[in-house]
Amino acid sequence: MKTIKVKEMMIPLAEYATVNQEATFYEAVLALEEAQKNFHGLYRHRAILVLDDQGHAVGKIGQDDLIRGLERGSRGIEDLRAPSYSGFSTAYFKSVIEKYHLWEAPLAEICKKAAEIKVRDLMHTPVEGETVDEEATLNEAIHQLIMARHQSLLVTRNGKIVGIFRMTDVFHKICEEVKACKF
Repeated sequence: MKTIKVKEMMIPLAEYATVNQEATFYEAVLALEEAQKNFHGLYRHRAILVLDDQGHAVGKIGQDDLIRGLERGSRGIEDLRAPSYSGFSTAYFKSVIEKYHLWEAPLAEICKKAAEIKVRDLMHTPVEGETVDEEATLNEAIHQLIMARHQSLLVTRNGKIVGIFRMTDVFHKICEEVKACKF
């Protein structure tokens, strides 16, 4: 598996769910649904790549970002996925929910929210460590996924995002390799 390159396992931008950064939450939901319907791979899409007006990928929205977007108050709070939050108790998280009045009615007026919320306000812009060059080896990319605890990496060519490399596809490849072993 050392000689396999990321570009051989990535899903190209053209085959992945995409939406313009000016799209609404509603349009993002439709784009994800359409991409899942048309995707012929083993595992469905769980994220949407966000494009600028020139069609360049500039970010990503995961299912968690979309759900978090329904609660307006949670958008101002620091990302709870950050390592600094990993040791906090359930009681601490409950206190944050109570203090900021979070999740009291996230689904109230969902249609209004879906029409108003913009993708640009929900998207995650990748930082160093969340991208991988298409020429990187599978071993390098797996190491990066595992060490940083990512579910996917955005694949780049000459600094531009050209696809997505997903943990689910890596896991499938590993399972195929294991099944091919002669015991």
